[in-house]
Amino acid sequence: MATKLQPIGGNILVRPETEQQTAAGIVLPDTVDKEKPQRGKVVALGTGKLNDKGEKIKFNVKVGDIIVFKKYSPDEIEVDDEELLIMEESDILGIIK
Repeated sequence: MATKLQPIGGNILVRPETEQQTAAGIVLPDTVDKEKPQRGKVVALGTGKLNDKGEKIKFNVKVGDIIVFKKYSPDEIEVDDEELLIMEESDILGIIK
C-alpha cells in the first residue's frame, strides 16, 4: 500500500512489524501485550540529507528493506488510519537479509 507522505531530508518512513515470532516459531499477533517494535519495512525515503558541501548523501537502505532500528528513537505517526514510524537513517541498526 502506497502512502501519501513523502519524508524530507534524511528521514525514512517505516511500517513496523505487527507480528512477532518466538524462538520456538510461535507467531504472536499484534493483540498480545508486548514491547515497542524494533523491526519494520522501509516504505519511503526522504529527499536526502546534505553534507557540509551541500551534496546529497546516498541512503544505505532502499524501499522494501526489512530493518532493525533503535527501540525509542522513531516518531509514531498516523497516515490514512495506518500507524507508521518516521526516523533518521542513523537510527537504523541493520538490514535483515
